[in-house]
Order: sequence, then C-alpha cells, then structure tokens
Amino acid sequence: MASWVRADAGRSMPAEPPATVVEFDGGAGCIAAARHHAARFLGRVQEEHGIEVSGRALDLTQLVVSEVVTNACKYAPGPVRLGLRIAAGLVEISVWDRDPALPVARAAEPSRVGQHGLEIVLAVAETFEARREGAGKRVTARVALADTAAAGRAAGRSPGARSAASVPRVR
Repeated sequence: MASWVRADAGRSMPAEPPATVVEFDGGAGCIAAARHHAARFLGRVQEEHGIEVSGRALDLTQLVVSEVVTNACKYAPGPVRLGLRIAAGLVEISVWDRDPALPVARAAEPSRVGQHGLEIVLAVAETFEARREGAGKRVTARVALADTAAAGRAAGRSPGARSAASVPRVR
C-alpha cells in the first residue's frame, strides 16, 4: 500500500517518488512500445503529481529509451525490463537485459553508418552508468526534467557537466 503526503498545492502525492517498471519480450514493436510507455509515464507525472516536465525532457527521455531499448533488443535475447523513476529533478531511465556484456563507446568515425546510440545517450544524458546485474546488465541514464541550468545544480552537477561512469572507450 502506498503512503501519501499532502503537497504544497493541495494535491496528494505519494511519499515515494513516481516510478514504473515494465517488461517487454524483446520482439518487434517493443522499442515503440517502450517509447510510448515513457511518454505516458511523464504525462502522468505531470498530471497526477504536479511535477513539471519540459518538452525537451519528454523528447530526450523518449530518445534515450529508444536508443537503450534498441540495443537491448538487438544484442540480448529475451525480455527487456524498462524502469522509469523521478528523483531530484531528473527522470532515471533504467534498462535491464540478459546480455552481461557492457556497452562500449566507439571512437568517433564520421563515415560510420549506425552504431551511434551510446554516443547519443552520452551526449544528452546528465549521467550514465552500465553495470552487470544478475544474469545480465543494467544501463541507467538520467535526463533533467527542466530546461534550466538550475536543474543540473539541483542534481548536484555544474551546468554543462556530463558524467559517463563505467563506460569504456574504444580508440
């Protein structure tokens, strides 16, 4: 049972941050379904919890979900678990799959076609980490909900700083 607290605007809000977890089979259509699930989640966060979500945050969240779920479906057999959680002015996007191999950021190569997903995620996410977990791995990226530099400071970062912990680079 969820516990509820009264918000300053008179709304009742859960004591725990808004969160959702959904599992996809990894088959055709799961990437679009994951993207739509993320959009619906952020819509509910705004409507039910009164947390502001910028249009940019919605777009970047859907982009990150699309890139990370695409990689999971492409390289890992079986189910893909998508978790979304709101914390400290950020949406935390977490994807678990059965492949224990951690993603590797490739060296920039302008002539390369495709395989830029991790580069894109690293460019738009406030933080990124990948770690082995159980019989697979979990990839987590965080996107600011607001468009201001204050969002980065609220998350404990200086404006413009990016963190890409645990991502080996290929040279």
